[in-house]
Parts: sequence; C-alpha cells; structure tokens
Amino acid sequence: MRVRVYVDGFNLYYRALKGTTHKWLNPLELARLVINPTDTIDLLRYFTARVSPRAGDPGAPARQQAYLSALKTVPEVSIHYGRFLAKSKWRPLVSNPANFVEVMDTEEKGSDVNLASYLLHDGHRDEYDAALVISQDSDLLGPLSMVKDDLNKPVGLLWLDGRQPNGHYRRAVSFVRHVSRSRLAGAQFPDPINASAGRVINKPAAW
Repeated sequence: MRVRVYVDGFNLYYRALKGTTHKWLNPLELARLVINPTDTIDLLRYFTARVSPRAGDPGAPARQQAYLSALKTVPEVSIHYGRFLAKSKWRPLVSNPANFVEVMDTEEKGSDVNLASYLLHDGHRDEYDAALVISQDSDLLGPLSMVKDDLNKPVGLLWLDGRQPNGHYRRAVSFVRHVSRSRLAGAQFPDPINASAGRVINKPAAW
C-alpha cells in the first residue's frame, strides 16, 4: 500500500520532542516504525516555518537550520514553509489581573492550512492509498473526515502526547498509532550526518 505522510513540525515538537533528548528526529523513520512493514512511503510532507531569534534563545534559528539541513538529506522529504510571527502583546499578570505587562508573543501561521490542503489535494489526485498525519491539531478534524468518508481512503493519526485521543479524533480517522520513547529513540538521525559534497551536519550541541 502506498502511504503518504503529513507532519506538522511545530505540533510534533511541542507535543512529543520538547524537553527530550530525541529532537534529532528523522520523521520518515518514525513513520516507518508505525506503518505495516509491507507498506511503502513515497513522500513525507513536513510543514514548518522559520523561527526568529527570541529573548533568552538567540540560537533557535541556527538549531532549526541544522535540523532542516538534516531533513533535506532524506530524498522522500518535502519541506513546506508557513510564517512565523513575533509581535508584542499586553497580557494580565496571574498574581494581579488588573496589572498588564507587555510580552513578546510568537505564533506560527500556515502549517495547518497547508497540511490540510495537500492532504486533500493529494488524495483527490489518488497519489496515495492511505495517509498518515503526525499532528494533534483539532483544526484538521474536518479534512481528516473528508479523506476517510468522502475519498474512502484510510487515514491515520500518529498520536503524540501519551494520552488517548477523544471520540472526535477517533471518529475522524481510520486508525490511531502512538508515539513512544522507544520509537523516538529508534528514529534518530546519525550524528554527524555525512551529506553530499563532503558536507557534515552536526546535531546542535545545545539540544
């Protein structure tokens, strides 16, 4: 069976990777660990946005670039970019809601829409027999249901946070698989990666 994989990069990071030692993840290998051994993945679409330097973490763009360079060494991976917005907002203090402070707020825009668009577009073009979505974004429930009910194609979720999906998710998809620490550990890029033209890509030391 031809399986196509759709990854919401920020959702994957914040729900499964942040605070772990598994950030140097090869998502294609992770997907291969959860699909049937007889299935094949022809393409993995990875949706993200380029981050900006943030207060207390000026090295974030360099770490992300190293990871994007690692992804680009995988022929089956296609990277799709949204936008990363940073702007100041006024927020109330927890200790005294009457007092407001100005904070820097960051927001990623576009990944969920781009993922949903490609999921439906590829399905309508019959470019996969089944789809695997790596995200827990509830905004994807509608497109997931369309693939399953209207296109009559199996579509699965790779669940990220260790809990159980609620009934809304289970009704929207054909199957659910779960991320585990062992699967994350078994799907890491080598360090270093020996890329083409003699380039060497190292896992960021700060990770």
